[in-house]
Amino acid sequence: MMHRDCERILFSEEQLRARVAEVAREVDKLYVGKTPLCVGILKGSIIFYADFIRHLTSPVELDFMAVSSYGSGAVSSGKLKIKKDLDRNVKGRDVIIVEDIIDSGFTLANLKQLLLERGANSVLIVTLLNKKARRNYDISPDFNCFDIENEFVVGYGLDYNERYRSLPYIGILKLSVYEK
Repeated sequence: MMHRDCERILFSEEQLRARVAEVAREVDKLYVGKTPLCVGILKGSIIFYADFIRHLTSPVELDFMAVSSYGSGAVSSGKLKIKKDLDRNVKGRDVIIVEDIIDSGFTLANLKQLLLERGANSVLIVTLLNKKARRNYDISPDFNCFDIENEFVVGYGLDYNERYRSLPYIGILKLSVYEK
């Protein structure tokens, strides 16, 4: 059942499940014989992150960061905020950043640079959604589940003001909800 604040469902539960498994299998091939560090970006990626790592057969270590360039609104503030840093050292490690959406690219461009400066051997970016139309930074995901147009999406971990994360699908939020 679609939430009343959604205009329409963009990706169903079934579509998400199938595509996440497919991307995980592709990524898995790169880490045979290695143990990468999977860094989930909180809070938006948590559902995608959990589903993604369940499909990996290579051993992985898990960690999280809370990093954002958004406040409570729908537009990037242009300032990177680290609310929770890693518990593990990335020096000499292969790191997989698992993110819900790449929009302007600000957050991921700065985060990738930070991890490389900290000595990561490699940094691979896996995103659920890629919103190319809003890209302001020269960065692209290494692996991506879906490309989307410039629409405000919620569900499957993505939120608007901490709401809608638990929707099992990705829906387009009605304009009237966030332009009040």
